[in-house]
Amino acid sequence: MSNVKLAIGGRHFTVACAEGEEDHVTGLGEMIASKIDAMGDISSQSETRMLLFAALLLADELHDATARSGEAPSPSLPRGTAQRLETIADRLENLASRLEG
Repeated sequence: MSNVKLAIGGRHFTVACAEGEEDHVTGLGEMIASKIDAMGDISSQSETRMLLFAALLLADELHDATARSGEAPSPSLPRGTAQRLETIADRLENLASRLEG
């Protein structure tokens, strides 16, 4: 396992990933950061809510892209993606718990 440091919405996160996936995870973090930056000043929002907004925007883009291509969205994820998403979700839940005190 390897760790990647991400800066998203003025906050810093360390995310675990498989060896060799560092650049990919960094790129994904940059995509999320660009969505949050495009939303303007949302510093008053919790990390969970801020990342939810970014996820919704990215999901909307994915939906539009699949609709344009004429393909139905795939219900399955590429191998390893589900585990990475679960790890990220766990980290978000832990951060939310700490923030809520």
